[in-house]
Parts: sequence; C-alpha cells; structure tokens
Amino acid sequence: MAAPSVFLLAVSGEIESGEFPGFDDLYCKFSFVYGQDWVPTAGLEEGISQITSKSSVSPTTLVWNFPIDITFKSTNPFGWPQIVLSVYGPDFFGHDVVRGYGAVHVPFVPGRHKRTIAMFVPESTSRLQQLTSWFTGRRPEFTDPKVVAQGEGREVTRVRSQGFVTISFNVITKDLHKLGYDVGQGQSTGPQGLQGL
Repeated sequence: MAAPSVFLLAVSGEIESGEFPGFDDLYCKFSFVYGQDWVPTAGLEEGISQITSKSSVSPTTLVWNFPIDITFKSTNPFGWPQIVLSVYGPDFFGHDVVRGYGAVHVPFVPGRHKRTIAMFVPESTSRLQQLTSWFTGRRPEFTDPKVVAQGEGREVTRVRSQGFVTISFNVITKDLHKLGYDVGQGQSTGPQGLQGL
C-alpha cells in the first residue's frame, strides 16, 4: 500500500448562538478561509442562516443552531482553515447593517470543541463620518468579510467590540499522523476521530 500524499480534515458542527446586547432580529453569514494547499472536497464553503429573535425564556441570547459541514484535503498544514462570521441586522431605518465580524481557526485536535468568538464592527474615523453614515444608513463595513482572517492592513482599521458568537466544532482528521504531523490527542470523551485510518 502506497504512503498517503494528502491528509483530510472533516469539520461539522453548528453556529449555536450569539449575544448582541441592544440588537434583535439578526442573521449570520459564514465562510471558510484557507491556504493555497487546501482544497474543499465536500460540503459548503459559505452559508447564511435564518433571522432569529430573542425569546422571553432567554432575553439576551439569539439562537441560530445553524449547521456547518465541510471536508478539506491538503498536503501541508500551512493556511489551516478559519471560519469567518459576519452578523447582520436591521438599523432604525430598516436597512441591514453589520452588527459584528469575527474569525476563529478550526481546532487542530480531533474531537468536539466549543469556541466563543468576540465580534467587532469597524468604526468611522471622525464625528462627521459617523453622523453621515447614521443618516444615510451606510455604516462602515468590509467589502470582503474574509479580510477579518488576514493580518495585512488590520493595524490601521478602527474597530469596536460588539457581541459574541458561540460555535461548536466536531473535528476529524485522517492521515495527519502518517504524514508526520502530531497534533496530540483529542479532549472529548467520545471517539477521537479517524486519525489512524
């Protein structure tokens, strides 16, 4: 049997919920960002959730429970996939405006993982721009949300923290160890993935 030339990374889970004080009726977009050596082999690279509202049972939490499911193959761990989240909702005039951006790497270790992502929004650089954007309904936002997962140019972007999103991952790897990569053992109590296959 020939030695493997690629490894697989299977990711499933869900965008569980968010907390955005003062905001309601929000929806979430996601997309995966990854390096040049990575190729999606199954699943969706991006998606958009339903609009959710806060409930009387949990008046601070917006529940999406939106599934994610994707499989990648790669020859090298450089550019390990990240998931980028963008949350949108209506402003006072009914325009959809960004309520938060955030990103997190897919966990390296096989198993079940939960992450809480701190979200942020870009801010105008002057009071005049803030006033103009409020009246026109055109708040500052990124033309491509994937810029959140990259480092270039971020140091000059003015942002403000706004909300949190909780996401759960179920990670399975195949042939990572056979190619000489050791990511340790999983932290969950269930199966540790298909590392040995």
